[in-house]
Amino acid sequence: MKVGGDHRRLPETPEQTSIPRRARRVRMKIGIIGAGNIGGNLTRRLTALGHDVSVANSRGPHTLKQLAEETGATPVRVEEAARGAEVVVVTVPLKAVADLPSGLFDEAADGVAVIDTGNYYPRERDGRIAGIEDEGITESRWTERQIGHPVVKAFNGTYAQDILDRARPAGDPDRMALPVAGDDEAAKRKVRELIDELGFDTVDSGGIDDSWRQQPGTPVYGLRGGVDAVTKALAEASPGRTDAFRG
Repeated sequence: MKVGGDHRRLPETPEQTSIPRRARRVRMKIGIIGAGNIGGNLTRRLTALGHDVSVANSRGPHTLKQLAEETGATPVRVEEAARGAEVVVVTVPLKAVADLPSGLFDEAADGVAVIDTGNYYPRERDGRIAGIEDEGITESRWTERQIGHPVVKAFNGTYAQDILDRARPAGDPDRMALPVAGDDEAAKRKVRELIDELGFDTVDSGGIDDSWRQQPGTPVYGLRGGVDAVTKALAEASPGRTDAFRG
């Protein structure tokens, strides 16, 4: 959340589910950095959809043998995860973001979309991060500065098991919607199309400076709702960081 920031309105006519549906599924090369609950389940779903997935973690490819055998994903070193990738998912604890290798995206595909699933948990895990709390920037803006690349914030308030269990076809009344924030409109569209393919609607929650609307402690965080419910929750968010999420 942007401490001391203005409580800006969402766009009056936000893009919601108006993303174009592709005539056929396009196989993409996707890198996933982090093989925890979110990273592991995205690996499972994206390989099942036919994408070419490389997955990495901090402990090395040899620790990913079971996930690779289960899914057909390719285990790689973190330094190799983005090589040739059109989409890269960064899903590591926020405290570990600053330790990611420099030049991580140098060999990625042109126009690579980088998804940031991270959340700042200062008391439970990450410790106090001055850039977030003292400067009042959003968590994803801080992440951008560390990795040197624009990000699209998505999946940060999604239960990992829901990625496996709650996918629904377009138009299903029980289809969940996920908020998506980012400054790069082309990258954001690519991510929203991928989420649609995974079986979820999306709501455009604005740019990265607006992404406080979906950080921990906000109404949309952990919400299992459709487009209308998510849009309403984003509009009701307050920019002040709650005490539970301060270091």
